[in-house]
Formats: sequence, C-alpha cells, structure tokens
Amino acid sequence: MKVLTHVESEKLFDLPYPKSSLTSSLEEAKETKLEFPLILKLISDKIIHKTEENAILKTSKEQLEENYNKLLKICQQKKIKPQILLQEFIEGQEVIIGIKKDPTFNHVILLGIGGIFVELIKDITFRKCPITKEDAESMINDLKNKKILTGFRNQSVNLEILKDLLVKVSKLPEKHDIQELDLNPVIINKKEAKTVDVRTVLE
Repeated sequence: MKVLTHVESEKLFDLPYPKSSLTSSLEEAKETKLEFPLILKLISDKIIHKTEENAILKTSKEQLEENYNKLLKICQQKKIKPQILLQEFIEGQEVIIGIKKDPTFNHVILLGIGGIFVELIKDITFRKCPITKEDAESMINDLKNKKILTGFRNQSVNLEILKDLLVKVSKLPEKHDIQELDLNPVIINKKEAKTVDVRTVLE
C-alpha cells in the first residue's frame, strides 16, 4: 500500500487543479508569478489533516514571509523536508469527492458537502463505479444540503461541471489501483471546479 501526497497525486491524475508551484525556500516563494492572495500548503505524507495541524495558510503578498516561516517552523519541529506548495486561491462552495474500494461492491464513488466540515455535516451519497451523468445528477439530488450548490444566498455553482467531474473521477479505478482517493475539498463556482487537495492510497 502506498500513500501519495497532493503533489504526487496531481502528477498521476488528470483532474482540474488550481495553478500552483512547489517551493523549498522563502527565496523561491518570493519569485512566484502566481497572483495573490495565495494558499500556502505544507506537503508531507506525515501531515494528513493540514487544517488541524496549521499546515495550510491563506496569505497576501505582505504576509508571505511571516506565513512561510510559520510553515518552515512546523517542518523543523516535525523534522520533515520543507516542501511548501503555493496555490492560487479559489472562491466557491466546497464538496468532497472520493473513491473507496469496498469488499462487496468493489470501487464506489462518494460525493459530500464539506471540505473541513464533511465529518460534522455527514451529508454524503455513494454509487458504484463507473457512473453516468444521470447517476451524477441523482447523487447531487440525494444531498440533504444540495441548496448550498443550487442557489443558497445566490451562491449557485455550475452543476454540469460537477457532474462531468464526478463521471471522470468514477473512471479512475479503471486505470489505477486505487484503495482510497479523497479530493477534499473540490471548490466549485459558476465557472469552474478545482481539486484543491488530494490524498491517494494505492494498493
């Protein structure tokens, strides 16, 4: 069994991701061509829940040095190699999309409302892989809080993009030996869906 970081997963799966660059020093980070604000993210297989470990920070250009050094300090404390991803900041609604290998049904795909609140909200639906676009639509309709996606406070998202992404993800087990795949969060708005963080467990 092999666990892949976000950066390793991004190289393996052809999915939509935010623009990003991987850095190992503040000097590299200061040379970025990406537009601020940015998300700074510590990349390590030793850090699974980045939010809980303060290993993910939103930063302006003015705060870059201070925030970058905070993540370097975590690297020193945990004795891990400094790998810090600079990622463009995407606004929108957060969902989780995942693949699990089930002993009975083989691979199943899940969709949930969530991001960091997915375990609190527990609003998740499953289907057997691979799925069709009609299956993807029924998954969205299964969600108790689907109003978050369909127009709550004028924050509607492009459901066609979400359906296409669900279908695409459901076909990944045909090419890869996936035990678990967590795209959490996927941030979606009216124009696009971006896979902000990925954790992969291969067989």
